[in-house]
Order: sequence, then structure tokens, then C-alpha cells
Amino acid sequence: MASYESFARVYDEFMDEVPYEDWSNYIQLLIDEYNIKPKLVLDLGCGTGNITELLSQKGYDMIGIDNSEEMLMIAKEKARDKKLEILYLNQDMREFELYGTVDLVISICDSINYILEEEELLEVFKLVNNYLDPGGLFIFDMNTEFKYKNILGENTFASNNEKCSYIWDNYYDEEEQINEYNLTLFVEEENNLYRKYEEEHYQKAYSIDTIRNLIENAGLEFINAYDAFTMESPKDNSERVYIIAKEKTK
Repeated sequence: MASYESFARVYDEFMDEVPYEDWSNYIQLLIDEYNIKPKLVLDLGCGTGNITELLSQKGYDMIGIDNSEEMLMIAKEKARDKKLEILYLNQDMREFELYGTVDLVISICDSINYILEEEELLEVFKLVNNYLDPGGLFIFDMNTEFKYKNILGENTFASNNEKCSYIWDNYYDEEEQINEYNLTLFVEEENNLYRKYEEEHYQKAYSIDTIRNLIENAGLEFINAYDAFTMESPKDNSERVYIIAKEKTK
């Protein structure tokens, strides 16, 4: 899985147009829709903690897990500055460990797409099932194959500001259903000099049917799938979907 080692330094700079508050409100809408009252929430693939913080401010006790130590350092600094008590753990979601169970697990901003093998994704779902309280929910989002094929694949994106710039090349392999991101960063350091960093990241497209089978094989109950930020079923041109699963075995 990608660690965003260089990108961690400028991640929030380039993600400043993401409406995180709207995203957290949508998670709250889903929580209310399924009538659960979570107290302790686990955020898998929390990155620099943008969603984690917003849910903490809504009154939830939050645990954030990410495999990038650099991302978590930034998340911890932001939490300290805002006086938020959030437990951040540097772990891989494919083998994470907790001291106890949680009421709700979330994974937002296509973290699930970084799991490239179905067998490994099944392990993630099994761990989620293991650490969910009876009747607890699992809410996560995914980029769709439509997005990789028609929006990202074979396209180049670029951004520039006073502190940093990036060039983001995409290549989608339809047979493997994997999108390769080649990221070139230019980050300002001392004396108006810029250092160049290069990173490669990979994400896999999963069909909803595949996700349903993996969820059920993990012992969870597949509840629903939504076109992102709506309460409608996914469409052929949905770019992001949300999946709702539930713990049912304990």
C-alpha cells in the first residue's frame, strides 16, 4: 500500500478543495438513516485526519489508523492544535489490531481501493467484523471503474501554488482493473529552492458484486450501496460509491 511519504508534507495543500465537512455530514446522515448511536468510531486509512477531526468535533470518540507515519504526524499535530483527543495508530489496515471493539468503522477517500488483492481485502473485512460491536456498521467509499476508465485513466492533472506543485499521470489497466498514479512533486524548501519527489501509487477497481461477496464471506451483512452523497442506488456513471455493511454474527 502507498504511504504518501513525500505527498504527506503537502497533502492538505492539494486537497483544500475537498468538501470534508460535507463528507462528514453525509456520514452522519448515514448513521442517522440506520438508527445507530455510535460512541467509539474507527477511521481506517485516516490520512492527515481531516474526516477524523470533524467526527471528533461532532462528539464521537475517534481512533484513526493509517500506514503512513508521515501522515499521522501531521494528523497528531492538527489534533493537538485543536485540542482534540484522538488516538492515532500507525498500522496497516490489512493487519490492524485494537484493544477492544468499536461501534462504527469508516474508511473514506477511497482508501479501500488501495487494497489490490481480493484476498487481502477479505482480510480487512474480517478484521472489521472482528472489531465491530454486535450490530455495528461499516461505512466505506470506493472509486468506481467508470471513474478510472473515463475520468482518470490516461489523463494528466497538474496543480501549482506558492509552496508546491505536482504533475499527476494516470494509467488504467482494464484487464487488471488497476489504476497507476505517477506523482511528481516539487516542494519549496529553503532559499526559494524546490526539491523534486517522485512517487507511484496503485488503486484497484472493484465491482459492487465483488464487494458484496467479500463482505458476506467475511461474516458481515451487506446492507446497501449508494451513489456517493445521495440516498440513491449507484448509476452506470457513478464516480464514487458508498457501501454499508453490518456486523451480524456475535
